[in-house]
Amino acid sequence: MSDLIDRAVIQQLTSGHYADPFSILGIHKTHHGFAIRAFAPNALQIKVLDKDSQTILAVLEQTDQTGFFSAPLPARDTPYRYQLLIDWGETQQVIEDPYRFGPLLQELDGWLLAEGTHLRPYERLGAHPTRMDNVDGVTFTVWAPNARRVSVVGEFNFWDGRRHPMRLRKENGIWELFIPHVQVGQLYKYEIIDCHGQTILKADPYAFAAEMRPDTASRIAQLPTRVVMSDQRRKANDFSSPISIYEVHLGSWRRHTDDNSWLSYRELADQLIPYVKYMGFTHIELLPINEHPFDGSWGYQPIGMYAPTRRFGTLEDFRYLITTAHKAGINVLLDWVTAHFPDDAHGLVQFDGTALFEYADPREGFHQDWNTLIYNYSRHEVCNYLAGNALYWIERFGLDGLRVDAVASMIYRNYSRADGEWIPNQYGGKENLEAIEFLRHTNKIIGTECPGAITIAEESTDYPGVTLPPEADGLGFHYKWDLGWMHDTLDYMSLDPVYRQYHHNLMTFGMFYAHTENFILPLSHDEVVHGKRSLLGKMPGDTWQQFANLRAYYGFMWGHPGKKLLFMGNEFAQGREWNHDASLDWHLLDPIQGGWHNGIQDLVRDLNHCYQQQPALYQLDYAPEGFEWLVVNDHENSVFAFVRRDATGNEIIVISNFTPVLRENYRIGINQPGHYQEILNTDSAFYRGSNAGNLGGVHSEPLPSHHKEHSLNLVLPPLATLYLQREG
Repeated sequence: MSDLIDRAVIQQLTSGHYADPFSILGIHKTHHGFAIRAFAPNALQIKVLDKDSQTILAVLEQTDQTGFFSAPLPARDTPYRYQLLIDWGETQQVIEDPYRFGPLLQELDGWLLAEGTHLRPYERLGAHPTRMDNVDGVTFTVWAPNARRVSVVGEFNFWDGRRHPMRLRKENGIWELFIPHVQVGQLYKYEIIDCHGQTILKADPYAFAAEMRPDTASRIAQLPTRVVMSDQRRKANDFSSPISIYEVHLGSWRRHTDDNSWLSYRELADQLIPYVKYMGFTHIELLPINEHPFDGSWGYQPIGMYAPTRRFGTLEDFRYLITTAHKAGINVLLDWVTAHFPDDAHGLVQFDGTALFEYADPREGFHQDWNTLIYNYSRHEVCNYLAGNALYWIERFGLDGLRVDAVASMIYRNYSRADGEWIPNQYGGKENLEAIEFLRHTNKIIGTECPGAITIAEESTDYPGVTLPPEADGLGFHYKWDLGWMHDTLDYMSLDPVYRQYHHNLMTFGMFYAHTENFILPLSHDEVVHGKRSLLGKMPGDTWQQFANLRAYYGFMWGHPGKKLLFMGNEFAQGREWNHDASLDWHLLDPIQGGWHNGIQDLVRDLNHCYQQQPALYQLDYAPEGFEWLVVNDHENSVFAFVRRDATGNEIIVISNFTPVLRENYRIGINQPGHYQEILNTDSAFYRGSNAGNLGGVHSEPLPSHHKEHSLNLVLPPLATLYLQREG
């Protein structure tokens, strides 16, 4: 029967260059009945077995020792149910023929994937353990429209691209194949003959698990079951709820002391979660945990967008970490990187020989700052890949939200580029219209499919409407990092107090725009690396002043409108810059160090608990009536005072003195007369301060001040922040 097929075609198949294997292999009707054909390099003989009776239906003949076997089968009305008995010489093997199974993708799925509107593309693309016709195996599906041939290679076929070439669905450029007997945990890749005829190996863009660097294969894994978001978790994300985020890099929060090795996801669940709970944080934000090839990228150059990194354990272990956090009442956010990806050969770059996932022109597709590639947001399939990934993390792992990295680099075509180095949009402008539409589309999908989950933008410009809904021409994020506030206030705090009076507006300017977006105040990892010094290292003065400055600053921050974010180590004032290759300096909390760092840690814990207990400090973060300046222009004394107010009118007064001068008889006007309790004082001896203050409280006097009829006569400790609450 083999002579009915052109020998040139057989040669293409056996050499691994034939793109339509289903047209040859398997059972095919002929003029004389049926023909069955198989390709098994190095096999000595192949017999066809009736699957039910295990009787021999035919013995296949081999063509010229190529591994291509064929035999005739008589015509009959019922379909053949068969298996192949392969004689390898030293052993025999009964297998199911991958080429007896029909197309995998349903027409609707193919249509939605092609137009980029498939909400959950990861349910169809990638590798999925499947049972077909009572046969266990794995379906493999990959988008590579310009490839000449795509094969699945792996542990199950000697990494031989000739053995399992895939079927091309020409209508959408997707290649597919069901391979029987393949199992969860086995490694695989796609061997692609690209549009230039070059043979390349690629990891699966939709793989749920992967090898850890330096190895680069994908690993077959079960798609996690869906996680239902509880009402408690939804409420914790509300605009009117207290949100205090602990930003964590899992690889360097804490390490094993004996060999400096990483903690596993399960060890982190047992150690990190109780610590975060004890410290009073409401949320954890994880630096990217997508599989990535380079430790020094901190996860910000991901390749396995659908694969939790193997560095700390399995996919199931990662889900255990999230579940443990939820049981402790802590929400979990993931740093999500859709602004760029690395050009490692096994990744998305030139996936089928063309710029498939990236823009082809480097003026659009290359990030000069990071030497990485930019997703082509104008391609439906690329946006589908990314938007589906957002749902994947939220729905399949129970994450409570995503912090989207480097949004400004996405929405501006001229980001970090000089004139002539970028391509304007179709209207001649600098905005990346397709990236803007992608962000709106993704945020809308999350809002519709995962109500209660949040997205947070790291957006460093004044682009309008970042936290407005898409239907109001906004980007649709729930929150935005206030990077302007961060830079201004850190610049102020870095000054010697004698010069702060000349830069008073750095601490007040944030309130001019505070209600234009839903802001989070971030003191993130970016501020404690690359020579920027630690937060403690930024503070001027001797040791006492440095710690006092930092305590006063934290008090000001927790009192200021906006949700809070603090990078790990900052909660106990780590003195050196963050090093991703080492544990945080937990030894600083040893009493032998003098207690300075314990004081900061105790303060942050108390700030978090006070914050959660006082609705005035969070409930009206984004409403003008939730904030009022009491003292805003006292630049000579570097004093600031303001009111935070809740929906029922309860007030907390926040006063900061940013000079090392004890100020007695400092009078501020107030709205409500009465006795005011000093509920927090960053200069308390408990925090290693000088213990100056108001002896626990002070009564108002009917003396006008600051345009108010009543006032308080206060002692303002040096370099300190006070919280006052009216009793009753």
